[in-house]
Amino acid sequence: MEYQFRPIGKKCAATGADLVPGSECHSVLVERSGDLQRLDFSPEGWKGPPEGALGNWKCVVPRATEVRHEPLDTTALMRCFEQLVEEASPAREGLRYILALLLIKKRRLRLDGSRTEGEDEYLQLAGAQGEGAWEVHELNPTDEEIQQWQRELNVYLASEWS
Repeated sequence: MEYQFRPIGKKCAATGADLVPGSECHSVLVERSGDLQRLDFSPEGWKGPPEGALGNWKCVVPRATEVRHEPLDTTALMRCFEQLVEEASPAREGLRYILALLLIKKRRLRLDGSRTEGEDEYLQLAGAQGEGAWEVHELNPTDEEIQQWQRELNVYLASEWS
């Protein structure tokens, strides 16, 4: 089962004081009225986990980022995907895969099935607006590979579509 919780709050749940970026924070997961809630505490407000806590952990309050990301243009991403598929470059296999996953998440591509060829699995995809039928090699990347492909994709998009 996968759960989604809000990110670190801006105020200490005990004192109401601001949580300072870069400082230590204690976070707790509690159940209230049938809902799971995250509570965050400053070091001064932390007296241990409250009664009935389901879990607690220590983290660092993130610093504000000044980088603003514009929403992704799914039409441009789709053109990029089509170009990468047409290229069929083995060196760009990871880019095709991660872009396909992104477009599935953005509901611009849909997964129509998969097929197996030997030990390889291929995702069968179609465009949500009736475009083509494509196959993308399903990969099982490590976290490092995913981060590398994301960086490559950012560079690729910046150079090809700017």
